[in-house]
Amino acid sequence: MKKTLLFLALLFTVSNALAQTESELRALKKVKNDSISQIQSRVNAIQSKIDALPGWKKAVFGTLGVNLSSFDSWYSQGSANVSSGNIGLTANAYANLRQSKYFWRNSLNINLGWVKFDDKDDPTDDNRFQEATDVFNMTSLYGYKLNEKIAISALAEYRTTILSNFNDPGYLDIGIGGTWTVFDNLVVVFHALNYNLVFANNDAVFQSSLGAKIVADYTRTISKVSFKTNLSMFYSYDSSNFSNYTWINSFGYTLWKNMGVGFEFGIRGNKQEALNFENNNLAMGAIPFTFDTVDNKLQSYYLVGLNYKF
Repeated sequence: MKKTLLFLALLFTVSNALAQTESELRALKKVKNDSISQIQSRVNAIQSKIDALPGWKKAVFGTLGVNLSSFDSWYSQGSANVSSGNIGLTANAYANLRQSKYFWRNSLNINLGWVKFDDKDDPTDDNRFQEATDVFNMTSLYGYKLNEKIAISALAEYRTTILSNFNDPGYLDIGIGGTWTVFDNLVVVFHALNYNLVFANNDAVFQSSLGAKIVADYTRTISKVSFKTNLSMFYSYDSSNFSNYTWINSFGYTLWKNMGVGFEFGIRGNKQEALNFENNNLAMGAIPFTFDTVDNKLQSYYLVGLNYKF
């Protein structure tokens, strides 16, 4: 009996000691986590001061998504012998100059994609990769500061495709107006005097016009996270049929060294492109679409894959 009581007492003592040890360790962990948070806050404050210094700020990050597959004699699916693939590539770069009296912001966005679906049993099937996504945007904004928030500015923006139909269509916006620097990494541009110059073989659909340009751009790199969102809108004074907008969002997170995961999502509305596409793909004998009859559907794309930060 005495041995049993002694054993139970020893077991209670050990259990209580372990419980105290775990409690103490959890309390110590909380203190360390609080200390890390405080250190990170101080580091972020120092980084904000560095970002506010005059000079160039440059960065490049991109996302690569690859999906390749091959099936041979896989009878459970409709096409037993298939080779398919999907390759997507995005690149985002910016070079921003900040000075006491002026700023110069430059950015580049490229999104390219290829797809393949080859039915090996169909001799007429195409076994090559075909272009699926093709986006090229380049922007340059110069501003002379009236104060720390407001500047007189000039903008040049060029958008087209590069894998196929280069510069057909191509859009070049040139305008002047004002820029509001909401904070260091967010600028909003409003140019009431902007000319949207359109390059295209089909000048019956694609027309240049005078209008207003609105751009909102947020670009930031914080430690392992790179983020960029850009909204570009043109409102034509001639006709709403010539107006357009593009909104692109890019995100990259570094997991190991310069590699990580990335995501990009973009939407666009352009009635001239919708009309040109529908009329180029009309069935034989069908009545051509007009600006009044065409369905201007929302254009969109997304890409998820590996990310690399330079």
